[in-house]
Amino acid sequence: MALALNVFKTITVVAPTSPVGIYTAPVGYTGVILLAQASNVDTVSHDVTLSHERSTAGVAVTTRLTKSYPISANDSASLLTGKLVLQSNDVLVLSASSASNIEVVVSVLETLN
Repeated sequence: MALALNVFKTITVVAPTSPVGIYTAPVGYTGVILLAQASNVDTVSHDVTLSHERSTAGVAVTTRLTKSYPISANDSASLLTGKLVLQSNDVLVLSASSASNIEVVVSVLETLN
């Protein structure tokens, strides 16, 4: 069976307090993050951190895209100002200061290498 040339995906997750991989670019594909939006559904401010992680020679190299970015009560924020390209096995990692109040949606285009 032939692999699809382009696959669009939407990932929705409630941000945990410990860093967790929410998307991994599959082998043979490049993942293009088109949008990463976070909403604070609480009545107080909370922080969110979004990172890119790549394993190089068996060592995870983490680059923070946002670090402890504050989102006001009942507000939302874009976590990326443009598109982000993830090579095969790259991981998008998310965490927040609250375990149940930051809701995140990520829009991804996976394109065949």
